[in-house]
Amino acid sequence: MTRISNSLPSRQVRAAFTTATVRVYQAYSPAIADKAVTAQRFVPPFSRDRMTWIKPSFTWMMYRCGWGEKQGQERILAIDMLRTGFESALAQACLSHYDKSLHTSSEAWRLALKQSPVRVQWDPERDVYLQPLDHRAVQIGLEGDAIRAYVDEWAQTITDITDFAKTVRRCLQMEGADAACALLPKEEPYPLPSEIARHIGCT
Repeated sequence: MTRISNSLPSRQVRAAFTTATVRVYQAYSPAIADKAVTAQRFVPPFSRDRMTWIKPSFTWMMYRCGWGEKQGQERILAIDMLRTGFESALAQACLSHYDKSLHTSSEAWRLALKQSPVRVQWDPERDVYLQPLDHRAVQIGLEGDAIRAYVDEWAQTITDITDFAKTVRRCLQMEGADAACALLPKEEPYPLPSEIARHIGCT
């Protein structure tokens, strides 16, 4: 199987975005997704009491949910959230793992982790075959005040893209990587303020 790769910074936030919003992805059960799409906001059975993870990378979302075939992740949603909210979340985030280049000590990191309502995790980005690439994609975990702000203020539109994801996969299987990649959302380097980029360990 061909592994598709390219040369990018090892930690760079890439996303599809407009002047006002940035697109992130989540996958849920039909029970949660149907009500969210209808209401255009996350409502029960979605829970505000557990951490929710948003992902700007389409292919990483496909890896995580198995193209919508994993139980409880059958429906894939694209959420266009305010860029101000996206940046606010990252500004108050703490890395999920200790990084000595960003934290003065492991104790300082543990304290920040306990106090922050946002987690940032860098995982290997995935190609269209869902194989790992050399550079990483960001995941953002929200809880507490951050998840309330996401649900009530930051999330602007919620779109069910399950059929689109299945189209991309079918194209990959029938026509190959080039044809499938032509369908992928255009994700570009997100222009984070430099202080936020440093805070979350961008390279």
